[in-house]
Amino acid sequence: MDAVTIAILVAVAVVLLVVGGTALVGRGPRRPLPPAQAPDLRAPGGTRVAEPGAAETTAPATEVAEPEPVVAEPGVVVEPELELPEIERPEPAAGRLVRLRDRLSRSNSALGKGLLALLSRDTLDADTWDEIEETLLLADVGVEPATELIDGLRRRVTVLGTRDAAQVRDLLREELLALVDPAPGLDRSLAVDRHDDRPAVVLVVGVNGTGKTTTVGKLARVLVAQDKDVVLGAADTFRAAAADQLETWGQRVGVPTVRADRDGADPAAVAFDAVRVGAEVEADVVLVDTAGRLQNKVGLMDELGKVKRVVEKHGPVDEVLLVLDATTGQNGMQQARVFAEVVDVTGIVLTKLDGTAKGGIVVAVQRALGVPVKLVGLGEGPDDLAPFDPAAFVDALVS
Repeated sequence: MDAVTIAILVAVAVVLLVVGGTALVGRGPRRPLPPAQAPDLRAPGGTRVAEPGAAETTAPATEVAEPEPVVAEPGVVVEPELELPEIERPEPAAGRLVRLRDRLSRSNSALGKGLLALLSRDTLDADTWDEIEETLLLADVGVEPATELIDGLRRRVTVLGTRDAAQVRDLLREELLALVDPAPGLDRSLAVDRHDDRPAVVLVVGVNGTGKTTTVGKLARVLVAQDKDVVLGAADTFRAAAADQLETWGQRVGVPTVRADRDGADPAAVAFDAVRVGAEVEADVVLVDTAGRLQNKVGLMDELGKVKRVVEKHGPVDEVLLVLDATTGQNGMQQARVFAEVVDVTGIVLTKLDGTAKGGIVVAVQRALGVPVKLVGLGEGPDDLAPFDPAAFVDALVS
């Protein structure tokens, strides 16, 4: 092979190497573009509207790790699909108390079954009536209501002279219902209908640990099941997890949450902005969750009064719901009185009613405040918040 031929072959080999190297580089993986950042919707006053399904909804200051791109084949990069939270459709609230009746009857057996056992004795002497009174007091019925119940039962049992279990149960049911529902026809409905120019406003208050934020989340589900457009206001700015917890409840049913950008922000400002946003989006109702506070802390109670006054710049507050833990018994009565003095409570929500034999607090709290029990919590499930039905409640006690 002469020198010219060798030179040609070398030149061809060099060209092939260059072309092949370029092709290999071109088939290398492509760096994915950074994902677009979701807009941060901010309302005046340092609050943020957390839209359901939007990025960075629960912790805007926390860096969120992006998923790695999936390489399907050389030279092709498949970006992962974003999974939006599934919006739940809560079940209707009607009939929940009936559905949960067996749970309620088991938890309150000491009141209903205990009274039936005593009243069914062959002899109803003074000692028996003392035991009946003790049973009522242990169930947190209260001294005055217990005395009324005993007087009514003694009079009717004496007149009828009956010991038949069915008749005794009917008598007990009638007397208990008269205590639980002292004014038949008492309005236990929630004022959650939109006004002509603004949404209805529900302020939820209570001490620490009563399940207040959870109650707001469950109430949102009740209203969504009624086809209400709801906005949540996370005005509990002192407990770091409260806004995150409320926002999670809202996301599950497609409800936006107005929350502060930082812990310790002014709760009145958050509540004010929540109502303003509710008006702008033409919502039916705004639910405002407030910080739990001890009833003996004057400064905290004054601040709660301020929240209500600031919200009322938009218009009157339609409902002030006081959340009470049914297991606290008579201690909850003192809490109720103090809150009622500060914010004019319009209704009671009793939580954890399934975990106590002290069902008599329903009677006591209504008697003390003169306002009705409107909702009861009967379990840990998301739909275990039920409108209070006095007849179903009493039937569960004596069933």
